[in-house]
Amino acid sequence: MKFYRLISLIFTALIALHSFTCFAYTSEKIVVVTNPKNDVEVLDKKGLINLFMGKYSAFPNGKQATPIDIELEAKLKAQFYKALVGLPPARVNAYWARLKFSGRVKPPEIELTIDDVKQRLEKDESALAYIYESSVTDKMKVVYRFD
Repeated sequence: MKFYRLISLIFTALIALHSFTCFAYTSEKIVVVTNPKNDVEVLDKKGLINLFMGKYSAFPNGKQATPIDIELEAKLKAQFYKALVGLPPARVNAYWARLKFSGRVKPPEIELTIDDVKQRLEKDESALAYIYESSVTDKMKVVYRFD
């Protein structure tokens, strides 16, 4: 009987530790960044939704916007879309599949890693991407911070 109690206690402790670790990992802030030469200084959440969900293809100043998704950063992508529109990536992907089929709009362009995004942002003034705040460099301009 004591053995089962000990196993139960260990199992409970492991679950609590895992939950704490997941919470600590997900608490890192997400920011939306662009090229520093881009005229846009700040975007609001509604504007981000319109850009990343395909309603608009230009910044408020009228210049072309190129939203970018990060393919190999699944947790970051999930956190971003959950904070932005309250949807998991599977629902966002289904949304884009439906819109792509209609031929009306195109989804965000895809880069594989955060490093690829950093390189893209250096070259492309229209690029707009989400990254962890700790990954921001002086070659980026933060235009939105999620709370």
